[in-house]
Amino acid sequence: MNDTFSSLCYAKIHKKRDANNMENSLLNQGQLPNFSIISPEHIEPTVKQLIAQNRARLNELLATSQQASWDTLIAPLEEMDIQLSKMWSPISHLHAVMESEELRAAYNACLPLLTEYHTEMMQNETFYQAIKSVSESPAYKKLDTAQQKVIFNELRDFRLAGVSLSPEAKARFSDLQQKLSKLTTQFSENILDATHAWSINVTDVAALKGLPEQTLKLAEQTAQQHNQTGWTFTLDYPCYSSVMKYLDNRELRWLMYEAHTTRASDQGPHAGRWDNTNLMEEIVKTRHELANIVGFANFAEYSLATKMADTPKRVINFLNDLVDRSTSFAIKEMQELAEFAKSIDGIEHLEAWDIAFYSEKLRLKKYALSQEEIRAYFPADKVLSGMFTVMSRLLGVKIVERSGVDTWHPHVQFFEIYDSEDKLRGYFYTDLYARPHKRDGAWMDECRIRHKMSDGSMQLPVAFLTCNFTRPLGDKPATLTHDDVQTVFHEFGHCLHHLLTEVEYAPLAGINGVPWDAVEFPSQFFEFWCWDKETLNLISAHETTGEPLPQALFNKLIAAKNFQSAMQMLRQLEFSLFDFKLHLEYDPTKGPQVQAVLDEVRKKVSVVPVAKFNRFQHSFSHIFAGGYAAGYYSYKWAEVLSSDAFSLFEEKGVFDQITGRSFVKNILSQGGVYHPMELFVKFRGREPKIDALLKHSGLFSEELR
Repeated sequence: MNDTFSSLCYAKIHKKRDANNMENSLLNQGQLPNFSIISPEHIEPTVKQLIAQNRARLNELLATSQQASWDTLIAPLEEMDIQLSKMWSPISHLHAVMESEELRAAYNACLPLLTEYHTEMMQNETFYQAIKSVSESPAYKKLDTAQQKVIFNELRDFRLAGVSLSPEAKARFSDLQQKLSKLTTQFSENILDATHAWSINVTDVAALKGLPEQTLKLAEQTAQQHNQTGWTFTLDYPCYSSVMKYLDNRELRWLMYEAHTTRASDQGPHAGRWDNTNLMEEIVKTRHELANIVGFANFAEYSLATKMADTPKRVINFLNDLVDRSTSFAIKEMQELAEFAKSIDGIEHLEAWDIAFYSEKLRLKKYALSQEEIRAYFPADKVLSGMFTVMSRLLGVKIVERSGVDTWHPHVQFFEIYDSEDKLRGYFYTDLYARPHKRDGAWMDECRIRHKMSDGSMQLPVAFLTCNFTRPLGDKPATLTHDDVQTVFHEFGHCLHHLLTEVEYAPLAGINGVPWDAVEFPSQFFEFWCWDKETLNLISAHETTGEPLPQALFNKLIAAKNFQSAMQMLRQLEFSLFDFKLHLEYDPTKGPQVQAVLDEVRKKVSVVPVAKFNRFQHSFSHIFAGGYAAGYYSYKWAEVLSSDAFSLFEEKGVFDQITGRSFVKNILSQGGVYHPMELFVKFRGREPKIDALLKHSGLFSEELR
């Protein structure tokens, strides 16, 4: 089956099966999803059926429960949620990785139904009072800490959903939730459509000087798939990134940069066709009104109600402090790059589409280090198997691949994970390569959440690990850059957080219930092992010779570790400040504000040239279509936590098993039961300090301590 295998294939696999059986199969998903029987035409009826069953069950529980308790109310309701999640999570996943027109239509038809259902549940005054009565009963004190935290979070979420509002305000809140769901989905779909709509075909190989062989082969294969001759380049990230870093042809770099940074906007080659401009303004406006309705001054304050940071001022001060600590370093890095470009090519004015290209050349000059040279040492299969060995030594886990499991694409792999006592803890899928109809980026998502069912059985956690690396070409294995390797370790950190939980209640198991600004802590933490020589010996094997990464290349890698780290730091701070200020300072009496806020932040933070046509925000899915709205700063805060946590391994040894098991016990296994700061102190022995982050980034300055 070729790489253009689409969701239409699996939608037709069992076309002749009885429709009722198909619906029942969707409704009664087991421990693992049956992807091959998910057909778009059966999704909406099944969602409606399950929602109707859940509504009837809730009414029955509320009517028959004389004295609500954990066993008579909360536990049955959790199992209702689990059943809905088991049905919907594989559908949502396929919408992200194997989209088709039919699947998109079915997905979009169900979103209003699910949004209405969840809002209705959280605004049900009788339901709220029943759970509140559990919290006020003598039996509450006999519940364990996790059960009490489940109830605490439920009551908090009821209030955040406006349970105490007037009927009119509740209706308005519900309408806004529906609207927001549609807007964010449309935002994401516009990006996907705009990304896949653009390509450029080149027939003169001389115009492609500088590109790595792998990129040329990929472009040649893409041209053949498009029934073209020569080489065809797309905006899929592996292709785009390689062109920006290595292609000598400045005009073609500009064309790619313009197309990529104007996706779904009012600028560029498809200006206005999938324009997210108005959607962004409506999303921010809708969030602001939602926050106002439930008593918050703005959406930033509403967002912090479930995070570690307690006030917007703390977030802004934290980000501005990092800006102050990084700016002088970044200015020097940018000056060095501009002088270098001028010295070798006479470039008088460095443009945005020159930055990656000359940065790669400067890296090569200073450290004799090429990402493409390193790539040959990191076949994807070796990186995975080596990473599993690393985690086995560090955490005591064992990971075993399992075949014969129903998946959605031939490249997908499936694994089981066992703990140090050889007990099965969960499962995960990997889907590593870019392809058409797949959302860009890398992420971990939940497929199943750990939960002890009422019959005593344990639903084990299942995770999706998704990336968009360059796919295998011909008989050659897929190979990864060192940046890609870090991405794998990052996303697997999320998987471990999800899979190694010991919490038995789904609302608090794994990453559930964990404040959003602590969720990135384990993922960023595991990236540090990508810089350790012993680890690299385990995860590297040259694609032809099989030898691990040589000491000489490792030395260059370490020497170049903090190359332009300040520029990278400011880039993330720019995104974080833009996100937070946009949601903190939004004023509904003013006109469009998104571009103005971004321009204001860039004036203060950015040292890199920005093209006037650049519309980065139009594809900023994290905040406009994901869970990071007024929370993108979480990445930087998590870096503080992860750097300081890793510094303990620097003291004890990077494979110190006692410290590794302590990380499992105090961080990975605890889910959302306890406050992240409490867990961090248990692991580290004190609250986090920023010093480790600055040192690891090469930005430590005594005068700014």
